[in-house]
Amino acid sequence: MHQTVHVDLAERSYDVEIGPGLITQAGARIAPLLQRPRVAVLTDDTVADMHLDALRDGLASAGIEMSALALPAGEATKSWPHFERAVEWLLAEKVERNDIVVALGGGVIGDLAGFAAAVMRRGVRFVQIPTSLLAQVDSSVGGKTGINAPQGKNLIGAFHQPSLVLADTAVLGTLQARDLLAGYGEVVKYGLLGDAAFFEWLEVNGPLLASGDMAARVQAVTRSVQMKADIVARDETEQGDRALLNLGHTFCHALEAATGYSDRLLHGEGVAIGCALAFETSSRLGLCPQEDPSRVRAHLRKMGMKTDLADIPGELPGAEALVDLMAQDKKVLDGQLRFVLARGIGQAFVTSDVSHEAVVSVLEDALAMS
Repeated sequence: MHQTVHVDLAERSYDVEIGPGLITQAGARIAPLLQRPRVAVLTDDTVADMHLDALRDGLASAGIEMSALALPAGEATKSWPHFERAVEWLLAEKVERNDIVVALGGGVIGDLAGFAAAVMRRGVRFVQIPTSLLAQVDSSVGGKTGINAPQGKNLIGAFHQPSLVLADTAVLGTLQARDLLAGYGEVVKYGLLGDAAFFEWLEVNGPLLASGDMAARVQAVTRSVQMKADIVARDETEQGDRALLNLGHTFCHALEAATGYSDRLLHGEGVAIGCALAFETSSRLGLCPQEDPSRVRAHLRKMGMKTDLADIPGELPGAEALVDLMAQDKKVLDGQLRFVLARGIGQAFVTSDVSHEAVVSVLEDALAMS
């Protein structure tokens, strides 16, 4: 059932291995990368309790020693204090240029550990072992690493490609239902941005994936990773095509900021709502068929996901304030907001040609329904 997706970036190329049981096989898969049989693992408390012993055993079976630092779970960990603690721990562990840092966890740990590896001794290699669906299909692939600043998400970071990604789909069974569905927001995004046939497949097989069908999970993760790998290979540092991966994210980041990056709204939930808003905007501008936004929402609802602003608990700021929060987004160029819109399902494109009034109108109507 295992699949391999190759990310083709010349001398920085690497494989993404996908399938159940990869944590227990980690030693055999990481050993060829090592010059000495030891690794330093960064993880979080929640993941450590569930998966660190299995990783230790998997590494030991190949004669690899492991030291580990578990940071607190949650988005607040993507910050200077925890980043500083991670780097200083890696230095105390005497991690050398030729060693490997392992990120075992979701997107927060992957981003922070990757950034730590990028700046440690001007760059050491790292391996991603993503334990959430969101990290497996998105943040673990493509080399974006970083931490948050008070001014916004992911504003401090570097492009640093991993040397290997091990996406163990069996660990998805340990996720809470809400976290799994949040990750599914990024899976749906791939179909919506560039593969209508994949979206159609998800309309049929999404419920199977949610209920634990391993074949559906492996197939969905593999297709998502393949799409991301193809885009990253064309545009590693987001000069063009890679911006397509931000479908739903301009709205999402504003909503995350408005909810204080809290459990009121998980990132993948914001992406799902953002995708629905992006299709609503596209429809109003006459870019895509009017039935497309309804079809997107219908699928998200069928999956039991947050779909509209009304699904976010608590008060939200007004439409103008949300647009102001969008302006903090790091994708702003020369003061111009860039949106990913669509000419149809599977036909996304990037544009700065969206009027302030059009965005405000979409948000005002969405808020009025909440």
